[in-house]
Amino acid sequence: MRIEILESAREDLDLGRSFYEQQKPGLGDSFLDSIISDIESLRLFAGVHALHFERYHRLLSKRFPFAVYYRVEGEIVRIFAILDCRQNPDTGAQRLK
Repeated sequence: MRIEILESAREDLDLGRSFYEQQKPGLGDSFLDSIISDIESLRLFAGVHALHFERYHRLLSKRFPFAVYYRVEGEIVRIFAILDCRQNPDTGAQRLK
């Protein structure tokens, strides 16, 4: 499987990294490494996660309170958003509709 991270999800990664880097130097890099590792797991496990917002699978990060929203389209896993689970869920729903 090929993984494609859309620009909107890349922006989410940058925001999350910046947030954690402000909390503690180096934590932003740990965040990024952890989320990328979670995303890489989709090469084996894409499509097994529950559907949310009617058409996106949701992978919960193992270490940080973030969710990766993706769709499987043939042999491609497209990542649409990487959202902070501590925020209002309606915000995520609006973004993904």
